[in-house]
Amino acid sequence: MLKKRREVSEMIKEWNLLRTIACLSIVFLHSTTQTGRAVGYPEIEHYNMLRTALCYATPTFIVLSEIILANRYPDRLPEKFWSKRFKWIFAPYAAFAIIDAFVTKHFTPGTDLGERIFLNLVMGNYEGYFILIIFQFYLLHYVITKYKIPTNWLLPASLMIMVAHLTILNGNLPFVQENRNHLKIPFTAWIGYFAIAYIIGKHYQSFAKKIWKYKWLSLVGVAIAIFYFFMSYQSGNFRVASYRHDLFPLVLAIIVAVFAWGQLVPNLKVINLISNYSFGIYLVHWQVQRFLAPYVAPYFEHTSTRVIGLFFITLAVSIVIIKIIHALPFGSYIVGNVKRRVGKRKAGYQVEPKAA
Repeated sequence: MLKKRREVSEMIKEWNLLRTIACLSIVFLHSTTQTGRAVGYPEIEHYNMLRTALCYATPTFIVLSEIILANRYPDRLPEKFWSKRFKWIFAPYAAFAIIDAFVTKHFTPGTDLGERIFLNLVMGNYEGYFILIIFQFYLLHYVITKYKIPTNWLLPASLMIMVAHLTILNGNLPFVQENRNHLKIPFTAWIGYFAIAYIIGKHYQSFAKKIWKYKWLSLVGVAIAIFYFFMSYQSGNFRVASYRHDLFPLVLAIIVAVFAWGQLVPNLKVINLISNYSFGIYLVHWQVQRFLAPYVAPYFEHTSTRVIGLFFITLAVSIVIIKIIHALPFGSYIVGNVKRRVGKRKAGYQVEPKAA
């Protein structure tokens, strides 16, 4: 049963589409960040708001990981689950925690290398921090399935816990301001995402059928979420961060819309390619941009061409680097596993099993 469910879930193309969109969004967001650091942030209306909205990508990537997990293993985790995750997810996280420390030392010679490595590894003090959250989701999934915690209790409790944590995290207490990057790591800041992802993943076939039927309403949901985010931003909430309250409805609305309309999208090779490389791109692109942005950004004259130019160059260079590293015997322990199978669907939501 587990094997059959796993084979089916690997063929759901809208998951690859969502993973690709989230990956490209985070690369684009950091292209605006590194361009700003290289040549200064432009005084363009709504430029910072766009950057803030793009922060939806990291929670989306985290949510998708639990949706897939709940769909594949709704009742229990399989044997060798943890060993595979440590090899292909945590090992790359650790590798780039060390790489980030050395790159930081290169740009800022006064950096304490040992302290930086420790903070990166243990506290998620670099762009790979989301992996620590995903591993906490794995533990939560284990607890939920082992003790059969009912979702009608899990969902409201999780939402209340998350709202309380985010309220504190987005507050102005001196302790919070000094430790915000560390306080965003505990699962309680994301547990509402976990509960919804678990429910969606566990009942994905019926969920996909339902949102396919009401796919036009999903666009209304996105519009309402964008309007709510806009009003929140206009009220003075300018922080560029993935733990904002107002990103929660935006993340869910985008996920529903992509899952609904993604059932119409052809099984394109470019989507599958970026999806397969997405984890590596998340880890590699930030370091690539730290080296390239000071040269790429001044080459172009306008903000739009600077950001877009850096975006495409970063994407191409990152994929090449991942491909080269993955070809090494130990490459998957550095950039993750880039080989996933993708199949086809029937009628938008009916999965067609692939022949053995």
